Amino acid sequence: MSTPASLSNIDFSHAFQPIVDIDEGKIISYEVLVRGPNQESPATVFSQVAKQQFMDFDQLIRERGIAQAASLGLSCCLSLNFTPGEILFAHGAYVERTISVAEQHNIHAHQLIIEITESEAILDLPLLAEIINKLRRSGIAISIDDFGSGYAGLSLLADIQPDQVKIDIHLIKNVNKNGPRQTIVKAINNICLDLGIDVLAEGVESHEEFLFLERAGISLYQGWFIARPAFESLPLTFDLNP
Repeated sequence: MSTPASLSNIDFSHAFQPIVDIDEGKIISYEVLVRGPNQESPATVFSQVAKQQFMDFDQLIRERGIAQAASLGLSCCLSLNFTPGEILFAHGAYVERTISVAEQHNIHAHQLIIEITESEAILDLPLLAEIINKLRRSGIAISIDDFGSGYAGLSLLADIQPDQVKIDIHLIKNVNKNGPRQTIVKAINNICLDLGIDVLAEGVESHEEFLFLERAGISLYQGWFIARPAFESLPLTFDLNP
């Protein structure tokens, strides 16, 4: 598997956003986010990529993100985004290559969190589960990103049994004053607790949202209230003060 020459010419970089455990009081992972060379948005970067090359370009983002994180002295975990189609492709070839590239940079497989976005329909859930179970033997962790906004929903919890679920930002937004969202968030947390799955609240932007989620028993957080993405650097601290 090699990177098409046309993609190698696209100039981009990365930002890294902390994921924190408030019970342990520390950063446990950084999510890799693509940015333009001057901090342009992901949409600006992807506008330069032909649709049929999105999967190859996603892989290039992951590989360069790993290299950059390693050069910045990564010591915890690294969260990398995959679509279901990218995991299904060639029976997990993109993930296997990602693990290999990480190891070349002295980042071990157990430091990798594979985030599967729910924003794309899963065409073959049994096969996806089979591939993920095979890949897990390397030591990687599996996270369901944007949970509650996509296609597969609760069936992913039963068939894949992820290590982590990231509750979608649209359910977190104003959760402190929205009764239906509160009920859904609490239900997700309770189900995951019974299944032994860690729950992460992503997109937390206010102190009020954080206080509700903390009272609901959630300990893992990502969002601007906790720490903003840092361009080409790994933030070492986070702030929970209002």
